[in-house]
Amino acid sequence: MASYDPVRPAQFLTGDDKRAEDMEHQDKLGVLRHNISRMQSVAVAYSGGVDSTFLLRIAHDVLQEKAVALTARSATYPEREFRQALEFTQAIGSRHIVIDSEELDITGFSDNPPNRCYLCKKELFSKTLQWARQNGIRHVADGSNTDDLGDYRPGTQAAKELGVVSPLQEAGLSKEDIRILSKELGLPTWDKPAFACLASRFPYGHKITREYLKQVDQGEQFLLDLGFRQVRVRHHGDTARLEVAADERGKFFDEALMDRIYEKFRQIGFLYATLDLRGYRTGSLNEAITAGGSSEGL
Repeated sequence: MASYDPVRPAQFLTGDDKRAEDMEHQDKLGVLRHNISRMQSVAVAYSGGVDSTFLLRIAHDVLQEKAVALTARSATYPEREFRQALEFTQAIGSRHIVIDSEELDITGFSDNPPNRCYLCKKELFSKTLQWARQNGIRHVADGSNTDDLGDYRPGTQAAKELGVVSPLQEAGLSKEDIRILSKELGLPTWDKPAFACLASRFPYGHKITREYLKQVDQGEQFLLDLGFRQVRVRHHGDTARLEVAADERGKFFDEALMDRIYEKFRQIGFLYATLDLRGYRTGSLNEAITAGGSSEGL
């Protein structure tokens, strides 16, 4: 792929406006627009989440038809997320390419090793780059932001090896920055709960199958239908560990609701359903790694 040398926030600003340690949101947005314009054309790895939606909107604003949304469909990608992604690209008039990227067909992926995300991203980005080359697109970009630098993310290694660029990181944009700017732009995702592929619900070493992915998807959809906003169903064999936002944990102090949830998860195929008392947090299954325990997934 083509290369380009992105400016960084402190480079872009001059004079009294240079605030390397305390960048204003609009300053960072200016850097992002400037860097995207230098790309000339870009395929955005688009999932419909907060980050990739914001990146696609800015890329589309700057490059118009030279910015393409590229979404990979697979068993780890919930249908509800795909529908929302389609709705947004149609709303802004962006070209949207959908490719098949079945992670379960990747050698070793279903065994769920600690580098599972690396295997997945290498496959996904390889297909994305191939499409971009065949269609004259100079760059492929992902939605990584500066917050992603602090967690265990082997997929980032695959992106770097293949030359995928991360414009949001390069512009110094954090998740909070992106949400604030998304709200200002009127994007429907500005307050959307964080999302990661369904494979991230399994402890490392726990076999990932279509049946197990379906159990997770059905469980999370059920909780969302009940009105919970931020949910994770962590798959521990016959046990479902439920994570909800900290301020939503109190909803479980309702015996009728607990019975309803338990019965649903029994129907889905779990013997037990438990509530994680800490509530939802990003990468909770990585805590075993950082604590020096057994390796578990995102």
